[in-house]
Amino acid sequence: MSIMRHKWMVAGATLLVLGGCASGNKLVGRSDLTIVKENPLPQPDSRDLLLQQREYAVGPLDRVIVDVYGAPDLSRAAQVDAGGNLALPLIGTLAAIGKTSSQIATEVADRLRGKYMRDPRVTVTVDTFNQMVTVDGQVQQPGLYPVSGRMTLIRAVASARGTTQDADTNFVVVFRQVGGRYYAAAYDLQAIRQGQLADPELYANDVVTVGETSSRRLFQTLLQAGAVLAGPAIAILQ
Repeated sequence: MSIMRHKWMVAGATLLVLGGCASGNKLVGRSDLTIVKENPLPQPDSRDLLLQQREYAVGPLDRVIVDVYGAPDLSRAAQVDAGGNLALPLIGTLAAIGKTSSQIATEVADRLRGKYMRDPRVTVTVDTFNQMVTVDGQVQQPGLYPVSGRMTLIRAVASARGTTQDADTNFVVVFRQVGGRYYAAAYDLQAIRQGQLADPELYANDVVTVGETSSRRLFQTLLQAGAVLAGPAIAILQ
């Protein structure tokens, strides 16, 4: 399918043409950028650390450990089935997919309370993660990597041991399915590394390709125009 037949959207910012922009590798063009003389970097406080994390949402085939305080017969490891359900003794079957471990613990406690225990104390931890992102192309170790907490494009590439010497770090494509539609978004990894662009968040089942020719063909018209990305260029594939 020709690139001209795709429906296009440009999100976040316009595209900047290279002509007359020889300082493309410098921190320029950001109205929110302030240079301060401070070394080393200030340490984050507890609020900053919390903001860096996104509580993990349980998915199909994840393995969780349910601990009911004072009830060893009810405490056990269990696997979420392919349909996203979790079966536990006395509790029955509950829908676990998309819920955090604390939400599952609350639901287990609610089902035990009154009927089986007066004031159940339940904790749930995820023991094995099965939600993955795929990192492919010009990286040192292509493969599947678990999504635990907050996964971003930079972290995904780092999980794959970084890019190869032949990688085009100005061109990375993220493929994602949303609501039955397939999207491809092109990012400038070098600009993200330099702090010129925000590091986009990734989600389970995303596919990242670094500097691959087949991915570049999706954005052939953009590349022939000699533009650099000042924000993600998003193509709707289907």
